[in-house]
Amino acid sequence: MKQTIILITFTIMSLLASAQSKDETKIAELTEKLRVAMISGNKADLESLVTDNLTYGHSNGHIEDKAAFVTALSTKKSDFKTIELSEQSITVAGNTAIVRHLLRGNTNDGGIPAKVNLGVVLVWEKQGEAWKLLARRSFKISY
Repeated sequence: MKQTIILITFTIMSLLASAQSKDETKIAELTEKLRVAMISGNKADLESLVTDNLTYGHSNGHIEDKAAFVTALSTKKSDFKTIELSEQSITVAGNTAIVRHLLRGNTNDGGIPAKVNLGVVLVWEKQGEAWKLLARRSFKISY
């Protein structure tokens, strides 16, 4: 009897760990798709990755909704030339995932080249079977 209970407990824990691992892998893939879409400015890709209720916070305190976020990147008002992510961690809790990473990039907003060094927190929400970006917040860091 004890062995059966231990076996059942172990099986349940393994299944839960596997499910979380799948979600973490999916979130990592979506975060990479977001990085690529932010560089390309592909409007359809950007729209497909975020919720209608997106809150996108910049390091200067400026907040954008979905429409403003997509427009800024797709029109190249906000023009990322490169984005490199490092020190990424992903935590999944139910239908919410939190991604933390460092972002180094090169921009060309308004024809003015600049470098950005940011700490970023992304909040992804599972809507049905799809994960969508719900919120993003960044802060300036120095290397």
